[in-house]
Amino acid sequence: MINIDELRKKIIYRSNYRGTKEMDKLLGAFTKTYIDELNKDDLIKLEKLLDIDDSNLYNFLNGLKTDVYIEKNNVTDLFKNFKYVKL
Repeated sequence: MINIDELRKKIIYRSNYRGTKEMDKLLGAFTKTYIDELNKDDLIKLEKLLDIDDSNLYNFLNGLKTDVYIEKNNVTDLFKNFKYVKL
């Protein structure tokens, strides 16, 4: 059985500590924006998205070719359409 609160905490941590500063900020902001709106299935999809390396996520976000298959679903659609605004 998956504990939703623990899964959310894990996702928040993983989205903020990626390896590249740019993706830390982008995925951290994306996660902060949507984490409370996502149901258990969506959280699992987000966790899978976070398994993808930064360069492929960057390419996916910018409509470029990726080296891995990224499933099209509501979470990847949210990510693809997310507009990060630097403060």
